[in-house]
Amino acid sequence: MESRTPARRAVYLWGLLTSLGVIAGYGAVLLANVRHFYTDDTESQYVPLWVMLGRRLRDGDLPVLVPEHWMAGNYAIEEAGLLNPPQLLIDLIAPSVDNLVLYATVVKLIFAIILGLGVYRICLAYGSRVQWAALAGVSIPFTGWLLFFDEASWMTAFTGTAWMVHAWASGVRYARGRGGPIPVFVYLYLAISVQYIFPAVEAGLMIGAVAIGELVYQRTWRPSLKLLLVSALAALAGAATYLPSMLSAKVTWRGTAQINNDQFLTVPWSESLNASLPSTLPAFTSWWGYVQPLPVVYIAWFLIPALAFIDWGRARAAWRELTGITVFAVAALMWTAGPGTIGPLRWPARVLPMVALGLLLLVCVLLGRFATVKDWRPRCAAAAVLVGLLWVRSFSADPHHVTAHLLAAAAIVALGAGMVWLAMNKGTSAAVALGIIAVFPIAYVQVDRAQPTPMSWNLPSDRAAARAAFPEFAGTTLQLGDRALIQPGERSLDGAYGSLVFGNYAKDIERTYVSGYTPNGHFWFGEMLCMRWDTSVCPDAYRRAFAVEPSTGKTIVDLMNVDRVVLQTALYPDARNQPAPTGWRWADYPGHEKYIAVLEREDGLISTRNGRISAVEGATAVSTAESDTTSRVRVSSENGGRIVFARLAWPGYRVSLNGEDIPFQVVAKSFVAVDIPAGTRDADLELTWRPPGWKIGGAAIAAGLLGLGVLQWLYLRGRKPEDEQDAPAAEAIPDDDAELADALR
Repeated sequence: MESRTPARRAVYLWGLLTSLGVIAGYGAVLLANVRHFYTDDTESQYVPLWVMLGRRLRDGDLPVLVPEHWMAGNYAIEEAGLLNPPQLLIDLIAPSVDNLVLYATVVKLIFAIILGLGVYRICLAYGSRVQWAALAGVSIPFTGWLLFFDEASWMTAFTGTAWMVHAWASGVRYARGRGGPIPVFVYLYLAISVQYIFPAVEAGLMIGAVAIGELVYQRTWRPSLKLLLVSALAALAGAATYLPSMLSAKVTWRGTAQINNDQFLTVPWSESLNASLPSTLPAFTSWWGYVQPLPVVYIAWFLIPALAFIDWGRARAAWRELTGITVFAVAALMWTAGPGTIGPLRWPARVLPMVALGLLLLVCVLLGRFATVKDWRPRCAAAAVLVGLLWVRSFSADPHHVTAHLLAAAAIVALGAGMVWLAMNKGTSAAVALGIIAVFPIAYVQVDRAQPTPMSWNLPSDRAAARAAFPEFAGTTLQLGDRALIQPGERSLDGAYGSLVFGNYAKDIERTYVSGYTPNGHFWFGEMLCMRWDTSVCPDAYRRAFAVEPSTGKTIVDLMNVDRVVLQTALYPDARNQPAPTGWRWADYPGHEKYIAVLEREDGLISTRNGRISAVEGATAVSTAESDTTSRVRVSSENGGRIVFARLAWPGYRVSLNGEDIPFQVVAKSFVAVDIPAGTRDADLELTWRPPGWKIGGAAIAAGLLGLGVLQWLYLRGRKPEDEQDAPAAEAIPDDDAELADALR
């Protein structure tokens, strides 16, 4: 069994260098754009969600449901990570930080370090030398899709990947008898419970690939079986995260399970030939047309040319040990090419980080075990040919930037020559150090070249300033507007964002607005108000909001207990010149007239009067207690009646009358309603909501932990005395490492 166990001192030293390298790379990115890590979904979805969740957690409440947020208020099915302890810690801290750019950047830097160290650990688990493992660890956060999408925008994808790579490293160690089951279980659970389906599925793909790889390598089924078993227990515990989504899917936009193939964000395999040219702008269909404005298929400048400096004769003898990485990389590469939609999994380009991970691991492990500069002249010639192929493919995809591609190719040749010279004359550490240092300017140039980023909403990042500038809207506000109508020059606190909210921005400024950013919106509520995922609406929304619901005789805004309706003047330019609806008046907010016209109720706030009761027919109903998940009402009805609640009819509601369960109804396919039997007098009505499947989820967590305890007991029981020393320090650090350690000291 060919393996190399580095000295513990070397492992820690290069692990520290990996962390420092990631920090330096972040510094380079921030020099190009200080808001790079606070853009798109991060600014419009995740960070405001952290602020809102943190405020409620501090009040002792786990906010699984916030009825006044309506379509976006079921946080048991949103990407809130309510069962993920590190995420809850992020939420708890968030309300104390006003500078949201700073907070988002620090949080992402921490996860980038976690990601880099995880890749470093995987390389070591497969026997790589520490230097090449560190190069892989520093490079991974600055691969194209990760840098420009997952890190810049899609936070849960990024955090899930960061935990998943540690599960990979711990899984290999467990399968090879060098570690226990607990780390595998913990890291897998953390990857699953970020509450984003892609990391969960990718983690399953990874475990399957590793299990196949270990079966091929060790030629016995037991190591793979125990890895699959602990992974199944982690998945069982993680099921509690997704059961509410699965059981609520029938009323959401994601309710149809289908497999379709289209060209949107499907990436041809040939684009992987761009993986080492920093200037690459790949060709596939996305929001910005066919040629992309961002180098999302880039992986690492050395990845392809370095293939010329691997001793393939020796590497072939180790193919069994690297089967797991190969299977993972091939599967990820196939996934990126389609189908375009597999149930809740859409846009295959989202899997590009897995392609980058698999290929980076494969190349760096091969370099870390079989790198050579013997016969350097023909190898340099082969590397030059590979760079030429990179240039041809990138030029073919994006012929309009031929000069940039030529300069990038020349830079790769120069850097490669420098690494070869250093490897021959100064040693491996010096050569790898150049490779790591090169990551920083490349990241800077790539981000700087992409400015202004096409993804930014440019939402205000100073919470205190935003709260001060925004109108003091008490109660519940329904905004009817369209984000697309905000002109680029108006996207600032002095402009539209001082009066309008889109996405989750209302949570930043601690205002209660109907809906928010939601990928899982309630289908029928969205249809009723033609409201989209970012709270934008169609022009007909004003009419719909004040339309009368026939069975109750109440308007939709009355059934919602809305206190205020804010109209975007760009969408409704003549609204203020029209009479206010009955029971409403036009309110003046000086300084905000350019962007909004405001309707308020003539008799004040309605949301604070009688709990969440919004309509009563043939009965009397008095709220006696109210929380986000429970409404308690004292009801009477001689001849039978009905109570309608300002609650969206998510699956999970249950009604009891004097302790006896009774059915409930749904009005307009959206509002929870309860029929009161004739002869009811001073009865206690209790309407409660729990996330669907919460009992099964709790039992699954308990079963997963119990199974983990059994596996840990079997692991400890089966350990031999010689296993106590996992990583012997007997092997001396190579000379170049010792010199580096002295220099650091």
